[in-house]
Amino acid sequence: MENFMKRNVCLVLLAILMSAPVSLHSQNENAEGCKNHPLFNQMTNFFINSCEFREFDAYKFPLENSTDGDIKTETVEGKYYYYEYSLKEGSTQPSALQIYRNYENALKNINATIIAKVYEPGNSYNFLCAKISKGNKETWVRIDAGDGARIDYNITIVEKDNMEQVIQANEMLNALNTDGYIALNILFDTGKSTVKTESEPIIEQIYLLLNSNPTLQVSIEGHTDNVGNAESNKKLSEARAKAVMDAMITKGITKERLSSVGWGQEKPVADNRTEEGRAKNRRVEIVKK
Repeated sequence: MENFMKRNVCLVLLAILMSAPVSLHSQNENAEGCKNHPLFNQMTNFFINSCEFREFDAYKFPLENSTDGDIKTETVEGKYYYYEYSLKEGSTQPSALQIYRNYENALKNINATIIAKVYEPGNSYNFLCAKISKGNKETWVRIDAGDGARIDYNITIVEKDNMEQVIQANEMLNALNTDGYIALNILFDTGKSTVKTESEPIIEQIYLLLNSNPTLQVSIEGHTDNVGNAESNKKLSEARAKAVMDAMITKGITKERLSSVGWGQEKPVADNRTEEGRAKNRRVEIVKK
């Protein structure tokens, strides 16, 4: 009888443990692997609920004091950091304005430029955007804190930088032979078909690929995300693909081996609802004929 009772108690305890919610971290402690960016510490009585880091990504920062979806933005590329902060249980809740003022003062203390901000009491969508310039380095910051029943806040930081080009001509050839195409992150001036200086090494590698393989014929194909007008996006993608083709011709590749086409936003490879997805959709593909 005693053994039977002990067994039943153990089963009850096991059932309680199995039904309890599982959490990867305490509600009062930073999530595993998350620590603050060197620019900031967190607000008192808050913890990092989640964080993300990507070695290279793009994010659109607002340049106007508005929450309108059509406002002017600037896409900044480089090291990407994202932090989500939550209030510790039982702590006194600050206002969204208190959070903004703290970070705005901290930014001003390091001579940051406030680019845009929106704060409306009771609004669930407020933000503060700033830029820190030191020497040749730019760091962009966005802080979001909704003024609702519970105040949590997010910080997005991009340390502006150029992506290190690691794709070489032989790797391009391997991709063409295996997959029939390769997608390249060639950077252009915003809204234009002028190749940025930092993407010239990629252009050179495309030339080396074609020059080293004289029988290879390719189609150069431009793609965009879905931001803006579809017709304008298609024309822009056509102009960008042609710019890459013209660069090859200028370097000595015969036009008969080349063609160019722009698909605009018609062939996305990622979700256009996220900045990460849109960045992947803005691409130039080299397609083997």
